[in-house]
Amino acid sequence: MIRLAIRCRPEQADLVLGELAVLAPNGFEEEHGPDYVEYAIYGAEGELPDLGRLEAATGEGLVEVDATEVPDDWADRWKDFHKPLLISDRVWVRPSWFEAREDAIDVVIDPGHAFGTGAHATTRMCIEALVEHRDGHGGALTDLGTGSGVLAIAAAKLGWSPVSAFDHEPAALRASAENATANGVELELARVNLREELPPLAPTVVANLTAPLLRHVAEGIANGEPPSRLICSGLLETEADSISEAFSGAGLRESRRRSDGDWASISFAPA
Repeated sequence: MIRLAIRCRPEQADLVLGELAVLAPNGFEEEHGPDYVEYAIYGAEGELPDLGRLEAATGEGLVEVDATEVPDDWADRWKDFHKPLLISDRVWVRPSWFEAREDAIDVVIDPGHAFGTGAHATTRMCIEALVEHRDGHGGALTDLGTGSGVLAIAAAKLGWSPVSAFDHEPAALRASAENATANGVELELARVNLREELPPLAPTVVANLTAPLLRHVAEGIANGEPPSRLICSGLLETEADSISEAFSGAGLRESRRRSDGDWASISFAPA
């Protein structure tokens, strides 16, 4: 088993993340250092993706690419890397090998199928916003770029219904379907390329996407009716102002901004 590590400067992390979501839809690790962000992909020799597209996209942004062989007990170590997380004292996101909690909503997401286990700051901030906006009356919700389905599943368990979830990657849609079944919730899943079209939106929308994709979403909303609530993340703090401006042009106003390390999340309401 090979561990392929890709390091980049923090300001290039958003671009690298967006490319890796296409090149490695089965998931990857993320680690932050003082002047770098490292993403790691695991696979057998000959099965790892060709990074030519990534290198072309980032140019001088890549600091280092390194391939190392991992020990035979890598699977157990991989499990050790993924821990459960209590978000807003309300939502317990865990891999299946950890126990549920009686005092929290249980969301079970096993890593390895698609991006999104709940551990990343952008996912945590989206769930925090969902908890904050939970009104107890349900209502429809759309999840754009669902990945593993963690946000859609958390929303369904918090009371939203129906929940529609969209992604461009078939592997992500399969993982979301499997995770929804494991969690006992129903999701309306469909494939969409957000660079080309925007699906019908529910009154509440959550979009944990890269900044370029969020700009496409803003352009699509500008051509239609804005949702009653939009929660977006996947942003570096340095990108937050420009994204806020993009959605302002689509008839939405920023109502709250969260930050965690280098990452940001913004909630919007109609202007």
